[in-house]
Formats: sequence, C-alpha cells, structure tokens
Amino acid sequence: MDIISEAAMTAMRMPRFEDGTINLQELIRQLTETVVNGVMDAEADGMCAAQGNGGSGYRERRLATCVGTTTMRVPKLRTGSFLPEDVIGRCQRVDRALVAAVSETCATGTSTRKVQGIAEKMGVTRLSEDQADAMAKGLDADVGELLSRDLAGLRTPYVWLGATYVRCRRDGRAASTAVVTAIGCDERGWRRVLGVSVVDTGSCDSWLAFLRGVRARGADGVRLVTPDAHEGLRRAIAEAFQGAAWQRCVVRLMRGCMREARSRQPRRRVGRIVAPVFRARGADAVRTMCHLACEMPQDCCPGAARLPEEAEPDALAYPDMPASHWRRLRTNNAQERTSRETKRGSRVVRVFPSVAPLERLVGAVMCDQDEEWGDARYFAEGMMAEPYDEKREEKGAEPPMPERQAELLEFARKATEASLGLADGLEAA
Repeated sequence: MDIISEAAMTAMRMPRFEDGTINLQELIRQLTETVVNGVMDAEADGMCAAQGNGGSGYRERRLATCVGTTTMRVPKLRTGSFLPEDVIGRCQRVDRALVAAVSETCATGTSTRKVQGIAEKMGVTRLSEDQADAMAKGLDADVGELLSRDLAGLRTPYVWLGATYVRCRRDGRAASTAVVTAIGCDERGWRRVLGVSVVDTGSCDSWLAFLRGVRARGADGVRLVTPDAHEGLRRAIAEAFQGAAWQRCVVRLMRGCMREARSRQPRRRVGRIVAPVFRARGADAVRTMCHLACEMPQDCCPGAARLPEEAEPDALAYPDMPASHWRRLRTNNAQERTSRETKRGSRVVRVFPSVAPLERLVGAVMCDQDEEWGDARYFAEGMMAEPYDEKREEKGAEPPMPERQAELLEFARKATEASLGLADGLEAA
C-alpha cells in the first residue's frame, strides 16, 4: 500500500500524450514496474534477515508484457541467489499473458509480422518475428491434445464432414489446399471435434486415411454421415464406417437444382417446387414430395427435374433417422461456422507459408468451437438412444401401401400447385 501511495503522490508527473491527455498504458506499466520491484525488494529483505545475508545491488531483466516492456530490478545477494519465479521465471523474457495474447492473435490468421507491429503498439519495444512465431507455436500443444484425445467410450451416431479450400505453399508453389474437418455428436448429445487434416479431396485414399485415423481413436457406432459432395468420399465412408448411411446436404442440392434454371422466373419456380420436399414431416410424405419434384419441373427446366431423381438415394437418408433429429441431419450446417472462421483467417494471411501454420489456424478454430460446444447439447440426451432402436428401424422399413402412396401424391400435387398459384398471384399484384 505504501508503494501505491507513493505512486499516487506523483500524479502530477503522470505520463501524457502530446495533446496533454494521460497515457494510461504507460501509467499502468510504470505502476506495474514499481509494485513488482517493490515486492521483490521486500522478499529479498525478508530472506536476508532470515539467513543473515545482505544485498549486493540489482540485475535488470526486461520482460515483455501486455502493457509494454517493463524493467525488472531483481535483487542480488552477497551469497547465494534470489529469483522469484512466481514473478519472472528463469530465462523468461515474455509474460504469459502476452504469450496468450499473441497466440490468440495468430489463431485468427494474423501473420507474425503483423503481430510484431501490434506488440509495438502495446509498448513492447522488441519482439522479433522468431519470438512471435515461437509464441504462436504454443497453440500446437492445445491442438495436438484435441486431435489425439480418446474418442472411445461413447458411440457417435452422427458425423459431419467438410472441406475448406485455402491457398498454401506446397512443393515450392502456392496452390489451393483442402483442409478437412470431422465433427461428431456422441450418444449424450454433445458435439465434439473428431479430426482435422490436409488432404487431397479428390482422392479416395486421402479421405480413407483421414477417416481411418478418426476411427482408430475410438469413433464408433456411426449411423449417418453428412458430408460435402467430394469425389472419392462416398467410398471412403463406406469402408471406414461400415453400415453408416450417407446424407447429401439438401441445401446444396436445392441450390444445384436452381442453378439448372437459366433465368430468374424458372429458378423461382424450381425453388418453390423443391423446397417443400425437405419441409415435409413424415418419411412417406418426404419421398412422395421428392417424386413430385422430379416430375413437375419437366416443363420449365428438365435439368432441375433430373437432379433430384439422381440424388434421391443420398438426399433422403435422413428420414430413416428419428424425426426429431431431421432438421439438423439433412444439412451440413454443423460445419458452416468452422468453415467461415477458417475462411476469415485465410483472408488475412492470403497465402500460408507451409502446411503447419495452416493446420495450426484451423486447429485453433476447432479448439474454440469444441470449447463453445461444451456449453449446450446439440441433441437432448433422452433422444440419443433412438438411432440405435431396432424396433424403430424395422417399423420405418415398411413401404407404404399403393393406395396410401397415390393419396399422398395427389395431395402433394394439389398443395404444390396451390402454392405456386398463390406465389404467381402475389407477384402479379
């Protein structure tokens, strides 16, 4: 308290900017320096009194902190040594808070050169690019722990796979590089990161090696996989997760159907025909609406009619799962947030110098997401036993009667035509 009181007495000599306002950062740095040096003096005096020792001057150590570079005056003793490791560790030149700040900044995609400039604005007089890079590597331990943790013990009924393309230097040239991520939901309803890797998304072998690594760490009991549409991925899923169904993202399918239309008016019509397919509530109604979506666009856009027909087995895998889970299984939205964060970081870096910084950035994003997902379940725990209910699977496997199917088809046709007519009337008005 005496030290703080003495500092308060010097208020008239507070550091100020050129315009006369008080430089609070410099003031905090000075107060920090004064208080810490005073504490070390008090500890050294207590040690000398207990040991019958005496002081012999000081040795100065510079410590880079979040408030600037502070000068630590460490007391020297006549015999022995004094180093308060709770204040400044042996060979320590950077405060842990600054290390955490630099690591977090690098996790957002900021280059080490820019981090150096940020540190200078914080008052750190010397922070080399090598030091900034070394601090950024502190993220590697967290990422490594996340990607090596044991996944056994809990079954993982649902898995989402995604790939994000960024520019990275490989083999001496900058090229588009795919970073793939796997997210799973365990049988208690919690989402968790299963894996991150750099792969060739067009190669089945690359996908298979990645998925086998996830499987080897204990991911088991997979019932449904919702991936991006990439070559080679379907066969890799069939080999790595035998018995799991493949669900194509219905949002991407709808966008593909609308792209087949050449002009604005047919595009809207196709969207109004295809979108209700995936809003239907019953499994029979979903499949009936899909058959209708393959038939109705024939007059305005044959390509849009062909696409749902070809994709039907993949796009309609989710109705075999519990109905309360459909909304989150039919799309790959679970991957969208991580993809956006990765893209945001890559726009800052532009071109990653190697694969390691790229994996570090994506791994840091996934660490943050994994921690955030720990706050709330993705599915209620009581519903997570349903994907493994054999009675439900047997009941869902029964096809509808022909009369019932014809009734559903007629009702769906009338509802869709009425919806299209209402939309056309609103546009004309």
